[in-house]
Amino acid sequence: MLYGTRLILTLFCMLLPMGLQAAQPDPARLQLASVNAMVVDLGSDRILYQKNPDAVVPIASVSKLMTALVTLDAGLPLDERIPIEVRDSIQMQNVISRIRIGSELPRGDVLQLALMASENRAATALAHAYPGGYFAFVRAMNRKAKALGMHSTRFVEPTGLSHFNVSTARDLVRLIRAARDYPEVRRMSTSSKLDARFRRPRQVMAFYNTNRLINNDRWEIELSKTGYIDEAGRCLVMLSRIDERDIAMVFLDSFGKRSHIGDAVRVRRWLETGDSGEVPRAARRYEQEKNRNGRSATLLAGKNG
Repeated sequence: MLYGTRLILTLFCMLLPMGLQAAQPDPARLQLASVNAMVVDLGSDRILYQKNPDAVVPIASVSKLMTALVTLDAGLPLDERIPIEVRDSIQMQNVISRIRIGSELPRGDVLQLALMASENRAATALAHAYPGGYFAFVRAMNRKAKALGMHSTRFVEPTGLSHFNVSTARDLVRLIRAARDYPEVRRMSTSSKLDARFRRPRQVMAFYNTNRLINNDRWEIELSKTGYIDEAGRCLVMLSRIDERDIAMVFLDSFGKRSHIGDAVRVRRWLETGDSGEVPRAARRYEQEKNRNGRSATLLAGKNG
């Protein structure tokens, strides 16, 4: 009897490391195109992977996640029609959009266009329709960031068109964690399509999600936001259910139109198999060059300091 008990304990101890290894694969086997990244199991708060997690960088349209939280925190009616206005935004003065200035749409649809289709005029209209106006909205974005402990984050406008909207991969995991508590953000950011019914003029226009993984049945995506400007590179923040775990992913500054999406696919493959596969050569060169430049700048700052 004692021998049998010892045998069971021995087998358990032998199998335990295998289970832990399956739960947290080797970070060295994960290759990503993004210069800055973080992957976190939100259920256990375990950091599964990180690369330059505290680098303060532009975040492009990922900013619209905070725009959504500030809008919803205000408790404004989502069925109220609001005008599309951009008058107070310097960044929007020469931006082309399918949405006509002066047209009207329910606030809820405007919010969904900002999250799902990353429409800049929609995000700007939400700020203009906020109590106190556009600049009060931007101040509220920064207050919300501070309240969430996003101490390396700063917003100067609601769209992400400005490269002065900055954050870190670590801060954006905090934003994902907060945003998942908003059912409207989860639903709107993961919708595949919206037929927006405008007034002034009266017309119906179809808009689609900027994250193509939304339409992939193999993915269970709970929250998503893409972003791009030249200074930020391709960006993606996403919350996905993988192997019965809520996995938060942040990818900032990658090269190529699909490299940020490819990074999400590589993370999933890594979690499921222990190996991510390779990054395309051009994206790898970009990532390596950006990291070299970042290290050189850090060393120079140290010498000058």
